[in-house]
Amino acid sequence: MTRPLRAGFIGGGFMAAVHTRAATAARARLVALASSSPERGKHAAHHLEVERAEPDADALASAPDIDVVHVCSPNRHHAEHTLAALANGAHVICEKPLALTVADARRVVQAAEEAGRTGAVPFVYRYHPMVRQAREMAARGRLGTVLTLDAAYLQDWLLEDSDHNWRADARTGGPSRAFADIGSHLCDLIEFVTGRRIRRLAARTRTVFARRGGRPVTNEDIAALLIELSDGALGTLLISQVAPGRKNSLTLELHGTRESVRFEQERPEELWIGRRHGSQLLLRDPDGAAPDSARLSVLPAGHP
Repeated sequence: MTRPLRAGFIGGGFMAAVHTRAATAARARLVALASSSPERGKHAAHHLEVERAEPDADALASAPDIDVVHVCSPNRHHAEHTLAALANGAHVICEKPLALTVADARRVVQAAEEAGRTGAVPFVYRYHPMVRQAREMAARGRLGTVLTLDAAYLQDWLLEDSDHNWRADARTGGPSRAFADIGSHLCDLIEFVTGRRIRRLAARTRTVFARRGGRPVTNEDIAALLIELSDGALGTLLISQVAPGRKNSLTLELHGTRESVRFEQERPEELWIGRRHGSQLLLRDPDGAAPDSARLSVLPAGHP
């Protein structure tokens, strides 16, 4: 394609701001935006420097001058908005969770395949160079056979009962909150780095506050899982949005028969490599990195 991709955005909140910045960095045209009301759409389009506002999601999904639709609406609308955009011939980047049920997720995947369009979920933590370095280590057998893993995704933004957000309302955020919104990232990272699928699990969830901001809460604040990968490796996962001091603490540690490796998203320039006799802190350096890691190091070593 010789002309820039023409991007449209459904939603005008936090994630729309993230997606418009990413689209701008990718040299796309920010053509149109729709939000929960025409007025909110106009305000968000102006604030995010999008060319025009559409009155609603249906109008945006059917606009003839959009190549790719970014679905950044509340979770309960994801499948609906994605299906509408695919039906009108657009490619789609849909925020996670892709849908609130397995059946709807399968419908979305099938619709993208039948339409011959790209459908993507932005599991962005895959794109840290040091995640790619860990993946290369696992794929080349440097870790040996992965026996166990320890993973967590911890935040504190919903620590108090006065902390409220639309995600805490199951009507808009869906029946799962902490696991669907951030646990999905963690599960994707585990499968991406190990090259194995999660095949079995046992889980417990907890809702700490029955009400937030005067409204009832039915989706979870915490989830704890015991998982088994397709090759028999066992792992523990802890997901929480009520962990004081943890802002965006995604961690993954793999334990192999030869070496261990640990990635911490809040320290993204580093990998900890564990050995029985001496361990190592490996810093990002494209000069000596695996090719798939080096190609994502857009700045020289030492520049975050």
